[in-house]
Amino acid sequence: MTMELGFLCRGTTTLVVVFLSLFICFIHVSSSSMYSELNPIKPRHSRLLRSAVQRETPTSQLSEIWTPLENQGWKPCDESIIKPTALPEKSEGYIQVFLDGGLNQQRMGICDAVAVAKILNATLVIPYLELNPVWKDSSSFEDIFDVDHFIDVLKDDVSIVKELPEEYSWSSREYYALAIRDTRIKAAPVHATANWYIENVLPVLQSYGIAAISPFSHRLSFDNLPMDIQHLRCKVNFQALVFVPHIRALGDALVSRLRNPQRSTEEMGSNYLQEVTDADDNKNAGKFVVLHLRFDKDMAAHSACDFGGGKAEKLALAKYRQVIWQGRVLNSQFTDEELRSQGRCPMTPEEVGLLLAALGFDNSTRLYLASHKVYGGGARISTLKQLFPLMEDKKSLTSPFERTLIKGKASLLAALDYYISMHSDIFISASPGNMHNALVGHRSYLNLKTIRPNMQLMGQLFLNKTMEWSEFEHAVVEGHENRQGQLRLRKPKQSIYTYPAPDCMCQA
Repeated sequence: MTMELGFLCRGTTTLVVVFLSLFICFIHVSSSSMYSELNPIKPRHSRLLRSAVQRETPTSQLSEIWTPLENQGWKPCDESIIKPTALPEKSEGYIQVFLDGGLNQQRMGICDAVAVAKILNATLVIPYLELNPVWKDSSSFEDIFDVDHFIDVLKDDVSIVKELPEEYSWSSREYYALAIRDTRIKAAPVHATANWYIENVLPVLQSYGIAAISPFSHRLSFDNLPMDIQHLRCKVNFQALVFVPHIRALGDALVSRLRNPQRSTEEMGSNYLQEVTDADDNKNAGKFVVLHLRFDKDMAAHSACDFGGGKAEKLALAKYRQVIWQGRVLNSQFTDEELRSQGRCPMTPEEVGLLLAALGFDNSTRLYLASHKVYGGGARISTLKQLFPLMEDKKSLTSPFERTLIKGKASLLAALDYYISMHSDIFISASPGNMHNALVGHRSYLNLKTIRPNMQLMGQLFLNKTMEWSEFEHAVVEGHENRQGQLRLRKPKQSIYTYPAPDCMCQA
């Protein structure tokens, strides 16, 4: 007994030492990171910034940049042309999927889940959204999306239920976490074909009446699928998935305030649900740009680029890389100059501000900042604010009461940003990513102007420290002539959700 107790104590001591070491390491990284964020962050492109602040944009250029896209010969297909195949008389069983990732990755997984249920003649259970390990958000499907609308729009295509019947109630996330189960499909390959599901999942459905697929992100091919399945994926993405009413109401209120600044948050108080957004119909309603500023600590560290925060910042990001990825970051083997010349560095708020200024947006532009916490905080955003003093975000546009409805819910915050982005005159994302891809596709579907930064060009321009503003401006405008919403047809292996034509659209 004494020996066992001694072994237990020694084991406990070892564990305590290990946890203490990890805790100290995280504290060290956090303090170093905090130190770098508190340090003054000086502009990296002072020469260009001075010229950009003093710029005067010609009226003709301003008019052109705000002009909506012309008809490009494609439009959403008429639903009367695409008739859904009849639902089977008997379902093969229930399909469950467990989706990880952020909101937009989950959105694509939901679309694929509906398609897989259709392929298998199965009944889909409303997808389970995993707890996000980064944002610690436990929001469910019903918390984010209007579930009744979802089921109603797809009622002629796929049978969908909100929850399993009592006889299958055992099939839960906890059940599959405890042991290997015959009803769990764990080996679905990335971009699996329709035949793979028929050969590997259908037999499980027929044997047990249920199949749970996890992981499921990116588990359905974009190619060689029947056209009705492709159309169904588009229908889910662009018609069935709408946000819950209170997100739409708050989104409408914020869009109204962006277009009509005189409608202050104080005037709205906590009555945004009753707010009438007829101001949007006012001919004098203003235009606004949404900037998705993707510049959090994870992205900054993983890029291995130098963002001008000095030695303290470099050290903090290097230690963060070591703790989170054990130093296994591909970009670390390249120099900052090599990464920038290849377009592999995310743009800082200062750099994306210079891009917008060069494209013709002046200091009267109303800019909505769609982003989570920006690495470097207010110090890093200050140069962007200097270029665009009418910049707004969720906090500046909402009342304390309104914020309580979404506070601490990363998925709802992202949903609100997505909704506002879809109602903006122009959308631009500082760096590629899931939200960029989802919005590029959705706005292409509706023929809305969307600027796609030429990352390689911008990286090379920012390496040139002697370039005059006129030369920089000319290069930026020329390099983005065909990157402002011009429709691009999907190529093999590309995502149907980023490139909706020709699968989701018909020629006008």
